[in-house]
Order: sequence, then C-alpha cells, then structure tokens
Amino acid sequence: MVPYILILINISYLYQILKLGGILTKKRYITLLSIMLLVPIVILTVSIIRYNMKKPITLTLWHNYGGQMKDTMDEMIEEFNGTIGAKKGININVTSISGSQTLHEKLTMAAGGDPGAPELPDISTAYPKTALILAEQELLVDLKELFSDAELSKYIPCFIEEGVLSNDELYVFPTAKSTEILFVNNTIFDRFAKDTGATLDELSTFEGITRISEQYYKWSDDQTPDIIGDGKTFYVPDSLFNLSLIGCRQLGADFIRNNSIDFTNPVTAKVWESIFSPQVQGHYAIFDGYASDLAKTGDIVCSTGSTAGVLFFAPTVTYSDNTTESAELALLPYPVYEGGDKIVIQRGAGMCVTKSSNAKEKAAGIFLKWFTSPNNNLRFVSSTGYLPVTEEAFGDIMLKEIDSISDPNIKKLLQVSRQMQMEYEFYISPVFDKVDQLQADYDSSLKAQATKAKDIYRSLLETKDETSAIHSIIESSLEEFIQNFD
Repeated sequence: MVPYILILINISYLYQILKLGGILTKKRYITLLSIMLLVPIVILTVSIIRYNMKKPITLTLWHNYGGQMKDTMDEMIEEFNGTIGAKKGININVTSISGSQTLHEKLTMAAGGDPGAPELPDISTAYPKTALILAEQELLVDLKELFSDAELSKYIPCFIEEGVLSNDELYVFPTAKSTEILFVNNTIFDRFAKDTGATLDELSTFEGITRISEQYYKWSDDQTPDIIGDGKTFYVPDSLFNLSLIGCRQLGADFIRNNSIDFTNPVTAKVWESIFSPQVQGHYAIFDGYASDLAKTGDIVCSTGSTAGVLFFAPTVTYSDNTTESAELALLPYPVYEGGDKIVIQRGAGMCVTKSSNAKEKAAGIFLKWFTSPNNNLRFVSSTGYLPVTEEAFGDIMLKEIDSISDPNIKKLLQVSRQMQMEYEFYISPVFDKVDQLQADYDSSLKAQATKAKDIYRSLLETKDETSAIHSIIESSLEEFIQNFD
C-alpha cells in the first residue's frame, strides 16, 4: 500500500509537468486519479472475501449414530464440507458421538452449566424430551425461522409435528425416523408351518400372534415327548410399554391420561391381559433385553421392535447344543388388534440448533436442508434402518433405491416401511417429565408380576386345566399389579 501512495504522489508531479505541456487537462487528471484511488479499495475487498472463504463458519455437531451408521454419517458430512459447505463457507465438525442416553445427559449438563460440562454444540441430535429441557431455557432456535412454509410442506406432517414442543415453535427437525414392525425368523416358522398349517398372515393381528404362540408352544413341546412342559416361547415385544400404548390407541383409547397410566379404562385392562396371559403360560418370553438377542439363540420366533433394530438380527441362529443354521428374516407390518385401526408408534431423534449468531443459525439451516433433501436423506437411512422424512423420498425415489440395495433385510425394511407409510397412522408418544421413568416402571413391574404368576400357574396345573388355571390368576394379578404400580 505504501508504494501505491508513492505512485499517486509521482502522478501528482507528472500532472504538473503534463499540464505545462498542454498534454493532460485537469478533468482527465481527476478521472485518472479516481481510478487509481478505486484500485486499492477493490484489492482490499477481494482480499477480505478470500480471507472469509479461507475461514468458513464452523458448526460443531453432536450425534448418536454409531457403528455402521457412523460410517455413513462421516461420509455424508465429508461430502457436505467438500461441496455445498465449501461453496457456502460452512464446515461441519463432529465433536461428540454418544449413545442416546449419554447424549441426553451431556446436553442437559451443558444446558445447566454444570461444572466440567462442555459447551453446547451448534447442532445436536436429540429426542423431544431432551429438546424440551433446552427449549424451556430458551437455548434452541425455532426452526420455522430457517425454513419457509413451502419447504416444510415437503416433509411428512407428523414427523414435523413431533418436533413442535411449545408455543407452536419447531425445536426438533426430523432427520431420520423409525417405527416398529414385526420381525419373524422365517426359517423356524416354515418348519412349524409345514407341520401345523400356520401362515404368516395370521401374524397380522395380536390375537393371531397369541393363537400362534400357543400353537407353537405345544408343537415345540411335542418335539421332545419324553420331556413334559418344555415348549418354547414364540413372541416378545422390545417394549411392553409401547405395545400397551399403541394397543390402546388402536382400540380407540388413551393409555396415558394426565401423565399417568389410565387403569380405569377397560381397554387398558384388555391390552394388559393380552400380554400378561401368554407370558404366564410360557407363550411369550419374559426378557430384560432386546428381542434380537433371543432371536440369535432361537428362543423366540418373532418380535416387534424398532426398524433401526434390523441391523442387530444375526444371519444365523446358534442353539443351546451349539448347532447353527442360517436364519431368513421376514419383515412384516406392525400387528393390529382385531377391530382396531392401523396405528403404529413414531420413533427416532431429530436435530436441534442452538441459539448463537445469525450467521451460524442460517448455516445450520443450510446443512439441515441438504441432509434431509430426498436423495441425500434416503441414502443415509437406507443403510441404517431408519425412515426418510420427506414425502418425495417415500415415493419414486425409494422405489429406485430399493432396486439398488444389496442387503436383503434393508430392502425388505424399505418395502414394508413404504407400505406402512401409506396405510398406517403414525402416533407420537406423549412427552412429559418422567415419562421415561413411567415406561421403565411399567415394563419392570409387568415382567416381575408375570414371572411370579408363571410359577403359581405351573403349580395350579397339577390340579386344574390350563383354562381354569390362567383365569384364576388373571383378575387377582391385575389388581395386585395396579396396587403395586401405584
């Protein structure tokens, strides 16, 4: 810049000389001088732009996608940073990958300013229960400010609705959702069906599952005629709470009322009994853990659970005698209680944006739009067991994607998910303080009550038939369950 000033001074001397010679008029001199003064301004502006391009906005991101999902997430973030991010001057930096519960704890600690807690990230995956805590402290951006109404209309309405937590403000943006379906070990079921005539169609209702479970228990017991009463369990739900919640909803009743379980509703008792009775008789498994663990050992044939759980079903079964066999997995729509509506739970976290600067918030919006665009979003979910979040992704794009997928289970998953998206209503689980504790208490109490009643049932079989034995247990067990639960 200093040499440039010297040039201007020399031009001033040159003007005096040229003026005396009649070569340069004053008007032409002013024009030349103006141009020379604009040059450094242009150079400085370009330098600032180049500097800003070299120093993009960096957004920190926390997420809970581990395992195979982490690899896909890493690839997509790298792609964003190298394309749209590079063009827009945005860089996504993943600074934490944790399980859902750990992430919840870290976010609430950071929001509360607990000693040693890290700073809140710019973007984070979160369930509504977590986002609600942050929103109440006014730490989250209303995402409606980052998306137009036209843009929001492209997403599945109930997926958007789940993220609207208070004052009609959108705090959790859908990025990948899940629901529950029925998983069936078709290899074992085919053997059973060959002898009994059972069909997969009978598993479309919970009453059908109950009947098949009883039939399977007796069939498996008959395989060892020298051992009486060693029949095997057929079915287990990953969540007793979710089964009860959705079962009541399918039958037109609310399982939860005033943030507690409504035991006064006869539908609640009906659904409870439909679970409890086959548990006591040994037809349903009583298990602390995920159904995929029991599926690996052949201790169950079918289960209901999250679509994201498809990745955890092993391709083989290892029995107690250490023999193994391949296991073909059938994936079917979520069962419906007879006479009920096709309703299924809506699950999965979304992404929240923390309040910061206007530039960072807009940059976060750009990333969310890119990540959830139909092709990108379907590419992410097609390898993870989650569902896409836009109407378009569930349409022709998904049909094309299904044909290109090599994993047979993921292919089946997308097919059944597309069917359910067209036929089922997705239900949003209630969000309130201590809902997780309520769910945990319900599941543990029901398992404990069923385990206790199972021992009593077996002793009653010494003097009573099966029907009389189970009927003598159910009524008193429900009363005891309610009293203990309260």
